[in-house]
Amino acid sequence: MENTRKKFLKQLFISATAVPVLIEACKKSSTDTDVTQSGGCTVSPEETDGPYPLYTSRGSSIRRLDITDGKTGIPLHITINVLNTNDSCKPLANARVDIWHCDKDGYYSGYSNRGYLGNQDNTALVFCRGIQYSDTAGQVKFTSIYPGWYEGRVTHIHAQVYLDSKLKCTTQIAFPDDINTAVYKTTLYVAHGQNTSMPKNTSDMIFADSLSNELATVTATETGDYNLVHNIYVAG
Repeated sequence: MENTRKKFLKQLFISATAVPVLIEACKKSSTDTDVTQSGGCTVSPEETDGPYPLYTSRGSSIRRLDITDGKTGIPLHITINVLNTNDSCKPLANARVDIWHCDKDGYYSGYSNRGYLGNQDNTALVFCRGIQYSDTAGQVKFTSIYPGWYEGRVTHIHAQVYLDSKLKCTTQIAFPDDINTAVYKTTLYVAHGQNTSMPKNTSDMIFADSLSNELATVTATETGDYNLVHNIYVAG
């Protein structure tokens, strides 16, 4: 009952704080085998899938490694480890992982968005969306761009995990505050600038009570790209 209430309050918060944008819609691992279990062996927090899921367009077209679709931004290399809480948090193979996030300007594919650049009709597009199946090490990888932000939310990635076509987890992934600040000062992101509507993860109702389990490890590379590593725990 408490989890249901929590999810309801979070969805209400999103609708209330992000109306200008949503009116049309809404830990450490450096190698394939080095997986650190963050937050203990418990199922990852359940979060809302809104406001921009795209269930009608999830198929072979987005089963891919590179999900940028030509969008500009700082390259982001994503590694997600799927771990089985029913098996001492060992890696879980053949789990389907769906992710989606906004572009550098805060717009989502699959929807008509209203943002700081005005209205954009992205209904026919699938940028920044992808599906992969975990390998024997429980890993999936995506190449994307560092997400921007939209009014009422801090920077995040949506993720869902399916086993045998059954949805096991809907969660979100947060980025370190200091890295968000640094990225949004760069040439590619400075037009939108810093997120004054939600400056920190602890200000965001989605992450405020579960940040320790949803905060990714994000590190800069020598070339200026970023690597993101995150564990998602499911009861397999």
